[in-house]
Amino acid sequence: MKTVETTTPVIVNYGVGNFRNVQKAFAAIGMDIPITDTPSEIDAANAVILPGVGAFGDAIGNVRQRGLEAPMQRAATAGKPFFGICAGMQLLFEQSDEMGIHTGLGLIPGHVTRFPQGLTVPHMGWNQIEPVGNHPLLAGVTAGSFAYFAHSYICVPDNPAHIIARTDYHGDFVCAVAKDNIFGIQFHPEKSQRVGLQILKNFLEIVARNA
Repeated sequence: MKTVETTTPVIVNYGVGNFRNVQKAFAAIGMDIPITDTPSEIDAANAVILPGVGAFGDAIGNVRQRGLEAPMQRAATAGKPFFGICAGMQLLFEQSDEMGIHTGLGLIPGHVTRFPQGLTVPHMGWNQIEPVGNHPLLAGVTAGSFAYFAHSYICVPDNPAHIIARTDYHGDFVCAVAKDNIFGIQFHPEKSQRVGLQILKNFLEIVARNA
């Protein structure tokens, strides 16, 4: 396995997710980011990327079983840029009601809940994102840009100031959040072509400025 240096972000592998595809997307913009499931390598990294797919309970259970919760929380508390993608964004929150009540990483106040009854789920395919404000994670992403979604649950931040983009699926839902050094997007950047790669570039620029 590639050695993780303190100048290197890492992609956290907790056994549930599309880690290789995210790694390939970063490679497409010229950044070779290692995948790790080792707490000491998360501690050594200068930024953390947390992808994921599937159910919240399974995901956070795997995180805890592998001893990855504490090092990720240490990274966030230390001010390192921390980027949650799809289920990884949901894990940033305090709680989810997906198939029971589960506690998350608690990095962003709020909860995760299912789309309202009557909507077809999962919400899957291309949909437009509407940035809120001018957050650097979404620099160069214009209103109405399309991104690729695949999810049945949505994030509900306690503080509206943490919302940086919304999407309309028979009503608005939050598709991107930011709180200090913590960032999350509900859609898949590795499947979102130009828009997705732009957001990954923006995250790396944030990491560089934080160094």
